[in-house]
Order: sequence, then C-alpha cells, then structure tokens
Amino acid sequence: MPVSLSTRRAPDRSGAVAQLPGGLCGTEAPTDLAPPAAAPSRSRPSVEGAGRIAAARRALLDERRQLTLDELSALAALPDGDVPGLAALAHAVRLEWCGDMVEVEGILSAKTGGCPEDCQFCAQSSRFESPVRAVPLLSHDEVLSAARETVDVGATEFCLVYAVRGPDERLMTHLEEVVPLVRRETGLQVAVSAGIVDDDQARRLAAAGTHRYNHNLETSRSFFGSIVTSHTWDERFATCRLVRDHGMELCCGVLLNMGETVGQRIEMIGELRQVEPAEVPVNFLSPRPGTPLADRPIMGALDAIRWIAVFRLGLPSVILRYAGGREVTLGDLQAMGMEAGINALIVGNYLTTLGRAPAEDLRMLADLRMPIGALTKVL
Repeated sequence: MPVSLSTRRAPDRSGAVAQLPGGLCGTEAPTDLAPPAAAPSRSRPSVEGAGRIAAARRALLDERRQLTLDELSALAALPDGDVPGLAALAHAVRLEWCGDMVEVEGILSAKTGGCPEDCQFCAQSSRFESPVRAVPLLSHDEVLSAARETVDVGATEFCLVYAVRGPDERLMTHLEEVVPLVRRETGLQVAVSAGIVDDDQARRLAAAGTHRYNHNLETSRSFFGSIVTSHTWDERFATCRLVRDHGMELCCGVLLNMGETVGQRIEMIGELRQVEPAEVPVNFLSPRPGTPLADRPIMGALDAIRWIAVFRLGLPSVILRYAGGREVTLGDLQAMGMEAGINALIVGNYLTTLGRAPAEDLRMLADLRMPIGALTKVL
C-alpha cells in the first residue's frame, strides 16, 4: 500500500532533504514525468473472444460463480481487439459484486529507506545504490498532520507504511500509540504496512484499532525467488493468514511487469484467493534508479487495462485499488482503468514515486459519476 498527499519538504533529522511527511527524496522528483500513454489498439473484436467473454458473463453475473484459472487464462490470451469487451465485462462485474462506490486512500511513508531486504524493485532497500535516503521514524505530530491532509481530499482510509523487515518493539509501541491517535483525531480508518509480523504482533495491531494490514504477495510463489532472496514467499503468506486470524482486513497487493510470465500472473490470482484479501492494490512496475529492475521497460497501456480486467474477473468481490505506477503506465488513459474493474485508488504520491495531484483524480471520478465512500469486504 503505498505516500503522503503533501508536496511540502522539510529537512530530516540528518540534514538531508526529504518529502514531508516522508514519501520521496527531493532528488527523485523529475523521474516520474512520463509522456502520455499511447492510445490502445483499435483492432476488431474476435469471434472467439466474443464467445469467451459471453461465457464469463454468464458465469459471473447469471450463475454468480467464480471463474476457474483455466477460464481466466483463456481470457488473458484474447487478442488486443477483445480488450475493450473484457474491460466492459469487468466493469459490469464490479458494479454487480461490489456496487458503484469508489474508496479513496492516502498513504504515508512513516519510515523511509534503509530497509534490509533485497526486493529488486524497491528503491528503499539499503542493498542498492538508489537516490532514496534513509529517514528516521516520523513523529506522532508529523503523522497526524499528513492524516489531516488526507481528510481534506475526501479520503476515508489512511495507510502508514514503514520500510522494515518487520516491526521491533519500538515500532510496535509507536503503532499502538499512533493508530488510535489518528482514528480519534481524524475519524479515518487506519491501515498499517510494517512487514512480516508474528502472532502476538498481529494481535496487538488489531487491538490498537488497525483496520487493514497491508502485506503484498507482490508476485506468484514460483517467481518470487527471482526478485527477493532475503525472505520467502511463505513468510509473506503466513503474515497474510495471521492478519485475517486476528480480525483485521487484509490488503494484499501485486506488482506487475517484473518479468513474470502470463501463467505466473494467473497463478498469483489463485494464490490471492487462498489468503482471501479484502483489498488488492494493483501496482505496475515504475523502474527505480539504482535497483536491479531499473532498466525494465514500462508496461503498455493496453496490457495494463487487460490485466486490471483479468484481476477483477478473477477476484470479483475484492476492493481492487489503483496503486503505484498507474501514472507512467496509463498516462491520460487512467479513466479507462476505472471502467475496467477498479473501485478504489490511492491519491497523492507513492512511497518513492510521484503520483498526480489529488484534484485530478477527484475530477476524474466526478467526470465518471463515480461516488466516493468507504468500502469493506463484500463477502
């Protein structure tokens, strides 16, 4: 889960310049100003695609059953000309299974950089020579200030993100104080992302009032070892289970375009079904300078729309959230994603990348006549 709505900057405790309240080192700002995405292909729909989409429509809307992974694979393989039909079905499924409400969230990097893990996509890892500098834990006042900015743009959810392997006792004490503080002072639902937790830590986070806990699987089990070696996919999976065991909603996201195959993306949908998340943020790789994935090309806009739709069709009841990388991947075509299955979005900046101005997202939702409100797991 991925930033603060603020673009103000202030010196951190080491004298370096960091974004306040802590999403991005000032030296990185220009790297996210990408040209508009190219318009999707206008090739014609196929007869095969029409049949497969019609069968998926019957399954999801008439029979109200979940598609098999084989059915999802067949939909993912449709020609480009079938993507608009796939997106239209995904939008209809979203409305039928989840309603028309869109949830808006702000996120805050409350402890930036210096992470000991080696996730190859992440500029916050201490193992890579990225422009992101380690910034100490933000104070309660800094967190509360960012939460109030989140309220001002109409958000209902606020996620605190910490670049750590997992919380130590100091961080647990901080969370037990700051989560109820934000809830009491702003009325926001508070989510937390603080890495791998054990049973007692999950219990304490739930007792503090944590609404959702974010712990992304990121990619499929079969591909995970290609991008992370300092911890295992099974450790992430175990944390996801603990979150639900202690009554918190699980936010479990994916990061597309790291080199995974189409089959591994379908595998990932099956694995997400096993942990039963309330929310699935969809991130698109925005290659970070200094990381091992820095030279990967950006995913094409049409492919991004295709996979938003496939994730909605594979996970019909979840809150499917626009997250990192949508600006550089989709550019001016982000409204298309909102009509391809998305029903939530992060506004403002991300952890180490710039988002677009919250007013632009709110204008997009108004133009689409999509109401804003709080969401929770439908099933």
